[in-house]
Amino acid sequence: MGAEVPGIVKLKCSVKNYDWGKVGKESAVARLCAKNTGEETDGDEPYAEFWMGTHDSGPSYVSVSVEANGGYANGGLESEDGHGCKRKCCNLVSLKDWIEQNPSVLGIRNEMESVLLEFSSKNFAPQLIMVLSVAKALSIQAHPDKDLAAILHKQQPGVYKDGNHKPEMALALTEFEALCGFVGLEELKTVVHSVPEIIEVVGSSCAEQVLHVNEEDGETKLKEVLQSLFTKLMSVSKAVISEVISKLISRLNLKREVRELTDKEELVLRLDKQYPGDVGVLAAFLFNYVKLNPGEALYLGANEPHAYLHGECVECMATSDNVVRAGLTPKNRDVQTLCSMLTYKQGFPEILPGVPSNPYTVKYLPPFDEFEVDRCNLPQETSTIFPAVPGPSLFVVMTGEGKLRTAFSEMLIAEGDVLFAPANTQIAMETISGMDIYRAGVNSRFLEKSDA
Repeated sequence: MGAEVPGIVKLKCSVKNYDWGKVGKESAVARLCAKNTGEETDGDEPYAEFWMGTHDSGPSYVSVSVEANGGYANGGLESEDGHGCKRKCCNLVSLKDWIEQNPSVLGIRNEMESVLLEFSSKNFAPQLIMVLSVAKALSIQAHPDKDLAAILHKQQPGVYKDGNHKPEMALALTEFEALCGFVGLEELKTVVHSVPEIIEVVGSSCAEQVLHVNEEDGETKLKEVLQSLFTKLMSVSKAVISEVISKLISRLNLKREVRELTDKEELVLRLDKQYPGDVGVLAAFLFNYVKLNPGEALYLGANEPHAYLHGECVECMATSDNVVRAGLTPKNRDVQTLCSMLTYKQGFPEILPGVPSNPYTVKYLPPFDEFEVDRCNLPQETSTIFPAVPGPSLFVVMTGEGKLRTAFSEMLIAEGDVLFAPANTQIAMETISGMDIYRAGVNSRFLEKSDA
């Protein structure tokens, strides 16, 4: 017989107070943090990211009973009676350590082999889920693929803290703005024509290459020309870029007096107020300006440039914190690595509207093995079922309250609750007042492929 599988556990999660986060009660992250931890939030402090998962940079914790022999008792957090974390017999144990104690929660294909062997061998949940509250732009960045991540982690472990890749998806909670991927060829030519400051930085020869290249020249040539343009722009000295951006801002302010500025031009003015004289202000012209409506999602593969700009989202990714930055940031920049690693694909990114699973739940399936996301909006006095799946899941209650049931347990859940559900657990949820829940789990396509 296999080991007994523990039930659902509630998690105490981590928060990041980066300066780009929304401040105090304006931040969904602050509200979730207060509800989840029971701690007061600072009304003057930015609350940027709410982390749920096993990554060492922002671990989640399980409250577990300690048995007389010092081992961990099966089961989870006793939150309903108000005693769970206050009783001497309870300890906070990292989710990663708890999984090590209970490896069967990741899913069993047979008595000896985990269906998620790649993940269980390292004792971590395959996905990391966050809520982001973005008040000002994050850095222009990209995430390395697995091969590059391993190299960077070995070379600079203090900067690149793990050897995993980090494909990710942002699911908008509010209107959400981002820069993502390079604009198409025709728009790129328009940018070079209409933004003389770019020519001033990269030189007329580089600009002429852009203006004269065509789709018929082939993908390799297109990539070569775009990479040359972007690398020259991002590598320019601070003194030069500061002077050029000053000219750009003056020109746009004069244009505003005679015509309405484009959305991209207005964005550039906003970015300069947030990061004065930063090369990312000028580079923004080269990227697609994406505006998501609530319920729409954007996925980002390895080596694709992007920058989140404003709004709130649920973000799901592989368990990694590897970021290569090159603009719009006071943090460490690795321009050479970023410019060499990008795919230089052009064109507007795919927006995922999600696919309905039932009347209340929409599923988002990006092309990555590690994760998928369900968004469940339960109206008043309704219920739904999350079917059992072969991999583990993380749930977060964004608003409302209700009741969760499995075959062996029942618990009350409310805004700010985060839960880890073992593999092969069917979950029923019901609410009287209404409830918004997000679930992150291993991608269904990967699980189906594992069973084949």
